[in-house]
Amino acid sequence: MSIKSLASLLCAVCLCCVTSSYAWEPTKDIEVIAAYKQGSGTDTVARLLSSHADRYFKHKFIVKNLDGGDGSIGWESLIKAKPDGYTIGFINLPTFATLALKSPIRMSDVIPICNHVTESSIVVVRADSPYKTIKDLVDDAKVKRNLLASTNGFMASNHTASQLLAHSGGFDYIAVDCGGTADQLLALLNDEVQFTCVKIPDVAPLMNKAKPEVRILATFSEERLKDYPDVPTLSEYGYYDRWYGSSRGIVAPKGTPDEVIQYYVKTFRELMADPEVIEAHRKANLALDYKDNLNLEATMTASIFFCNDIIPMIYKKEELK
Repeated sequence: MSIKSLASLLCAVCLCCVTSSYAWEPTKDIEVIAAYKQGSGTDTVARLLSSHADRYFKHKFIVKNLDGGDGSIGWESLIKAKPDGYTIGFINLPTFATLALKSPIRMSDVIPICNHVTESSIVVVRADSPYKTIKDLVDDAKVKRNLLASTNGFMASNHTASQLLAHSGGFDYIAVDCGGTADQLLALLNDEVQFTCVKIPDVAPLMNKAKPEVRILATFSEERLKDYPDVPTLSEYGYYDRWYGSSRGIVAPKGTPDEVIQYYVKTFRELMADPEVIEAHRKANLALDYKDNLNLEATMTASIFFCNDIIPMIYKKEELK
């Protein structure tokens, strides 16, 4: 082969690399399934990320809310979607893993793409609540044994947080299933329940008002949260002493080709490293925490161990059937 021919070949190869960075790229808009209603934590993170997606994916992300069944309706739709790269969705851990204990849904039904945010759980009361500290709440709960706590669905992440608190604090309470975080907080604000467990982004708008509407009593973090240094951890009072919260990951239906998965992994990495995207998450009090597909898979596996080891301890046997 002549030098001229070799040079032409190299130019053609370089041009190919420039014009097509990936073996697969989308040619139309992408549906993103959020298994909870609008205004929920999952919906909030999905819409925030989607608002920046078209700059990197060259197509719009269309968020589709499929609420109901404590997340199972949306996730069943995700699992059954055509594995062609045009339907992806958010899973909440450990809630998604918990559903595997009591439904046909399995971790193997989805392929991990990346983690988006990781959020610590917190214990919250109304701003005018008589409970000034987490000890006040626990001590009263031990006496009354009938305090009400709103949850985002049976065995969903916020319900499990309440169970962890009650189990470690040695009290009984009544869980009120509200089906989602937005309604869960509404029940608290309407004084229908005495406490609830959510995550920081869920209450940030209520905390940042001139007159805050809620009070954070404690966090499920191993150390005090940087943005709320005056809020103690549960372990400081001798209650649950490990981190607990939610990881919101992005997955695709089983059977999605590897070239599609790798495209999403790389493009989400670029998107979540964008300074504008990082700042948008900071302003929304969202803990942006990109992890690639292998690290998300490890988190999913850890969630399975949590569900197998911890869940049976904090829920009654008849509830798990």
